[in-house]
Amino acid sequence: MADVCAHGLSIAYEGVDRRVDALDGLALSVADGEPVAIIGPSGCGKSTLLLAIAGLVAPDSGELLVGGTPVTGPRLHTALILQDFGLLPWKTVAHNAGLGLEIRHVAAAERSARVAEALDRVGLAEFANAYPAELSGGMRQRLALARALALDAHLLLMDEPLSALDALTREDLQGLLLDIWRQRGHTSILVTHSIEEAIFLGRRVVVLTPRPGRVAAIVENPEMGDPGFRDTPAFYERCAELRRLLAAEGALESVQSEAPHGEASAS
Repeated sequence: MADVCAHGLSIAYEGVDRRVDALDGLALSVADGEPVAIIGPSGCGKSTLLLAIAGLVAPDSGELLVGGTPVTGPRLHTALILQDFGLLPWKTVAHNAGLGLEIRHVAAAERSARVAEALDRVGLAEFANAYPAELSGGMRQRLALARALALDAHLLLMDEPLSALDALTREDLQGLLLDIWRQRGHTSILVTHSIEEAIFLGRRVVVLTPRPGRVAAIVENPEMGDPGFRDTPAFYERCAELRRLLAAEGALESVQSEAPHGEASAS
């Protein structure tokens, strides 16, 4: 089980001459197997929330549970993908994909089999012996995803994993993320600055307030995952609804938009 429950979650950072409140009294529930996207103004605590769920940042107050168990540190079946890929340039693709398994002391034979399966799933099987410098940006992001898949994580956390990619590569990998979620049924929490990406990959889209982050609104998006959803009127209507909510939070200057069907860009 990988349901996520946050109740009254507050996190602050102590700066050189001031205290920065990242989250304040945030409440959010994500069901087991549910794909959720989180969007909001820059600096509203989106990344901090992911780090807390991953067990890398301790809340100052409130309760945070994954699978009904309090989060007190990194969890065995949670995987976190960051936008900088987190790859080791001196290790091969296969070694990078299996790094998490190696840290967890998984036996070599099992590690090799799980890495091979993960690389095949993301289309990198033939590059197993290559190095990250030999890969394109999209391929490096596929490798970061393969490392998460090799861990067989029940909970996949993604912090703007596609933000540095060109539009075509980004759309291709959005499709890959959707396909993998359909196949595995894992719980997925995606932080993004893209309106269209949030609607494409979130069964629910959570809008956060400006810092300190709280839940301002939740957009229900039941058609997410339906074949051809991106080309339906419902997709564009949902994007417009999300755009209005972000405008109300003063977030549009820090949110990307592909402006579907000729609408003005929100970025």
